[in-house]
Amino acid sequence: MSDENFLQKKDKIISFYQRNKRMPGYAEMMDLLGFKSKNAVYKLINRMVDEGVINKDSKGKLTPHKLFGEIPLLGLVEAGIPTMAEEDLSNTISLEEYLIPHNSKDSTYLLEVKGDSMIEEGIKEGDLVIVERRGTARDGDIVIAEVDGGWTMKYFRKEGNKVYLQPANKDFKNIYPEYDLKIAAIVRGVIRKY
Repeated sequence: MSDENFLQKKDKIISFYQRNKRMPGYAEMMDLLGFKSKNAVYKLINRMVDEGVINKDSKGKLTPHKLFGEIPLLGLVEAGIPTMAEEDLSNTISLEEYLIPHNSKDSTYLLEVKGDSMIEEGIKEGDLVIVERRGTARDGDIVIAEVDGGWTMKYFRKEGNKVYLQPANKDFKNIYPEYDLKIAAIVRGVIRKY
C-alpha cells in the first residue's frame, strides 16, 4: 500500500471515529475502505499501530492514539462563586471537532489578529481566529471582509439596503464602503495562548 493510499485510508478511519465516537470493527472497515478481505484490514491495522495512529490491546480492541486530537474533558469550572467539583475522566473532546464544524473543514483556516478594533468582543492582538470561508454573512456575524481594497475583521451590519462594518472598540468608527464590500469568511472561534 502506497503512503498516499495509506493516508487516505487512515483519514477515513479517523473520520469514522470522529462521527461515531468509536473505532470501526473489521467488517465496517472492509465496507468503509472497499477491502475484499479481513487480511487487508489486518495489515492496515498493524501499520497504523506501528506508526502510532492507534493502539491495539491484547484482546484486539482498537483505541485511538492521542494523534486523533482528543484531550480529557474533566467537567465544569465555576467562574462565579466557588463550588465543589468532581473530576469525570470518562469524557474527552477533540478541539478540532469542537472548533470546526465537520462539514466545513476544507474551508476553515486560521488568521493571526493585528490591532485592537475587536477588543470589546474579547479578540486581542496576537490571538488566532478560526474562520470559515464564506461569501455571505448575517447581521451580527464577525467577518473577514475586503472593503474598498483593504482587509479587516469587524461585525457585519445591515440596516435596510445599507451594509457596513462595525468595530468592537468605542475608539473606532463604523466603516461604510464607498465602492465595494466583499465578505471572505465568518469568524467561528478565537484561540489565545497564555
